[in-house]
Amino acid sequence: MLLGASLVGLMVFSKLVLRLPWTQVGFSLLLLYLGSGGWRFIRIFIKTFRRDIFGGLVLLKVKAKVRRYLRDQETVPVLFASTVQRHPNKTALIFEGTDTHWTFRQLDDYSSSVGNFLQARGLASGDVAALFMENRNEFVGLWLGMAKLGVEAALINTNLRRDALRHCLTTSQARALIFGSEMAPAICEIHDSLDSSLILFCSGSWDPNTVPTGTEHLDPLLEDAPKHLPSRPNKGFTDKLFYIYTSGTTGLPKAAIVVHSRYYRMAALVYYGFRMKPDDIVYDCLPLYHSAGNIVGVGQCLIHGMTVVIRKKFSASRFWDDCVKYNCTIVQYIGELCRYLLNQPPREAETQHQVRMALGNGLRQSIWTNFSSRFHIPQVAEFYGATECNCSLGNFDSQVGACGFNSRILSFVYPIRLVRVNEDTMELIRGPDGVCIPCRPGQPGQLVGRIIQQDPLRRFDGYLNPGANNKKIAKDVFKKGDQAYLTGDVLVMDELGYLYFRDRTGDTFRWKGENVSTTEVEGTLSRLLDMADVAVYGVEVPGTEGRAGMAAVASSTGSCDLEHFAEALEKELPLYARPIFLRFLPELHKTGTYKFQKTDLRKEGFDPAVVKDPLFYLDSRKGCYVPLDQEAYARIQAGEEKL
Repeated sequence: MLLGASLVGLMVFSKLVLRLPWTQVGFSLLLLYLGSGGWRFIRIFIKTFRRDIFGGLVLLKVKAKVRRYLRDQETVPVLFASTVQRHPNKTALIFEGTDTHWTFRQLDDYSSSVGNFLQARGLASGDVAALFMENRNEFVGLWLGMAKLGVEAALINTNLRRDALRHCLTTSQARALIFGSEMAPAICEIHDSLDSSLILFCSGSWDPNTVPTGTEHLDPLLEDAPKHLPSRPNKGFTDKLFYIYTSGTTGLPKAAIVVHSRYYRMAALVYYGFRMKPDDIVYDCLPLYHSAGNIVGVGQCLIHGMTVVIRKKFSASRFWDDCVKYNCTIVQYIGELCRYLLNQPPREAETQHQVRMALGNGLRQSIWTNFSSRFHIPQVAEFYGATECNCSLGNFDSQVGACGFNSRILSFVYPIRLVRVNEDTMELIRGPDGVCIPCRPGQPGQLVGRIIQQDPLRRFDGYLNPGANNKKIAKDVFKKGDQAYLTGDVLVMDELGYLYFRDRTGDTFRWKGENVSTTEVEGTLSRLLDMADVAVYGVEVPGTEGRAGMAAVASSTGSCDLEHFAEALEKELPLYARPIFLRFLPELHKTGTYKFQKTDLRKEGFDPAVVKDPLFYLDSRKGCYVPLDQEAYARIQAGEEKL
């Protein structure tokens, strides 16, 4: 603002008072601009204008299509029908488990039979049907068939059991439940506590003795159902499509609402932003109850006509063999999958594939280059997003470590921002006017996105339980009177506008007056420990400020070369970031999307009376890790051990 006023003042003075010609006025303005730091703007512009123009064109293209589909009240089934018309006999889905190939016509027929069958059983537009099944082609056909009827699918995480499973089924208010035969034991465990009016269908191998009483075998019923397109429901582009449940790392899962426009937006931004092609073949080993597998992956099939190879579960040992077998050109990843692949011994298939792109989120910066170079993958298409968020990001030019960008020159075009937070409480920091304070480059902050409900790209659809929405919405963020979605994630922006994931709010902790990023420490420790699973978290220690770092390490031996490990940490991490406590356990529990479950680890802490796994602590006098027994624990509790 001050610089702009100075430039205007100089122009007026030079022209009206000194009466200089315009060439000299312009030269004077340029000298002042560059001398006052304007050269940084020019440098940023030169380095980012191509990226920003491309990103802007992608956004405009998706926006134009969204407006058209909104005007015409299109839905995902309608868009899929157009795909079927373009190439009915092209392979749409391949299930690796049985090598089953479905053409677009077969997927269309199967999904139509689902819609007609459910309609005959009394389900109608606006009803909910739960789907509890492992990955396979039928999973896609079932929820798509429900959508053709206007029935909303509740996609249940296949790892859930008992209370969590019962909670998801109950809160969805589903009228019917379709489960895979492999899920029958989990349903039997809670059957007595489910609503007696819930209609049960089982898909897959059939044994009436292993399913709850009253369950019907779905597969033969669908074979007899009509294959014609069900009558179109009264649903539009911003109406509900299905529900995806949060991973439940901090409590019971919440049902996030996915509307038709959100499904399209997530699939389209990835498709155009990363320059995908209709003849690409996607390898999708991610769970289909999650948005990465079912929207980012399968969405390329339904919307853009690509072939998607579905695998029941991720297998590090079979990953590249599958890619070679099915001529895959794009692979999907999430969380720690890339590290698991790097941890595998070299094999011939990893150099024989045709993969040109790895698409996903959560690739650690510490292994990014090793991953792309070892497996000869030209493009790492890292993105940031959550099922319910309105501020997705894309790293369209493969900047190492970045999960996306926002233009430094035209930041208003995409209304997202990093805002300052109290690093102890993670509360938003506001200025004197009550509005959130934006972060400067290099300053960590929470990512937020402005909510504009009338805009399908900016709207927040929230959760099935409206009470859960309040924690995700803040007011007076960009300006007075507005609303913004809170991602709960801390990111950092560099000078060029690239954004780097730092931590989940609540995962970062303070120790020795410094903030410790669990994501960064986990990446370093994992690399030092031969790509082992590592979860880092803060634990309270009496008489100290903040939380001491603790690392839980998956190890079959229950230990490692602790002396060498301590020496390596001195070189790799600052003193405050080195974990004080170590816990070695056979395996770390993860969600279905490969996120570490830290809640129980934090609760158990470092008490040997509670934790039966091998424990160690960093002895500051010896400079190495030593066993943590009951006596050492008592000294720490009494403040007799310097940490």
